[in-house]
Amino acid sequence: MIIDKEKCIGCGECVKFCTVSAIRLKKKKAEIHQEHCAECGNCLRVRVCPSDAISQNQIEWPRTIRNIFSDPISVFKETGVSGRGTEEMKTNDVTGRFKKGEVGFAIDVGRPNGGGIYLREVEKITKALAPLGVRFEKDSPLTYLFENGAAGTLKKEILDEFVVSAIVECKTELENCVNVFRKLEEVSRDVNTIFSVGVIGTVDDDGSIPAKTLLEKEGIPVAPRGKINIGLGRR
Repeated sequence: MIIDKEKCIGCGECVKFCTVSAIRLKKKKAEIHQEHCAECGNCLRVRVCPSDAISQNQIEWPRTIRNIFSDPISVFKETGVSGRGTEEMKTNDVTGRFKKGEVGFAIDVGRPNGGGIYLREVEKITKALAPLGVRFEKDSPLTYLFENGAAGTLKKEILDEFVVSAIVECKTELENCVNVFRKLEEVSRDVNTIFSVGVIGTVDDDGSIPAKTLLEKEGIPVAPRGKINIGLGRR
């Protein structure tokens, strides 16, 4: 994103809409800190500039990664999926991605309100989980960025790219889910941002959720909120 300083009147309206606080007023003109711009396009999309001083500059690889992970309406061409991740559990009755005996994890790095992250922080998490034998979601944009198929290791040229947030999607066997969570607790001490952990699991016939039961037995609290599929997508 760029700002035409000849057109800018210094009103500061765009500053309020930058998702990562990359826009500042300097000498009564708006200026974008390019290293911290996540290329989300929000400042342009909201059409808040009264003098049309904001425009989208041509961006190239690897900076294009910023747009993929930061602009919710962008589409990752390799998967055809818009946004930072996939549909997770929402269509499970149709896709069958998560079966009984399996637990999925959706690790939202940089949210809530993390203020933007470098992808090198995300790699700390993926590299920590890979040795546990988790299966990374093949249609996630993040998985396509692994180095030569090496699970958990991101391409070197994207590690310093700055994005709003990224989602690590993977699944494992039910009996391994506590190990995954403990590893996430461990690596959180080295990750220079916040992240939230979504636990994805099926529901037994009696209404119990095996993953929730197992985690709570180990003293790991599970927040009472979620995305519940009630079967309306069943074929």
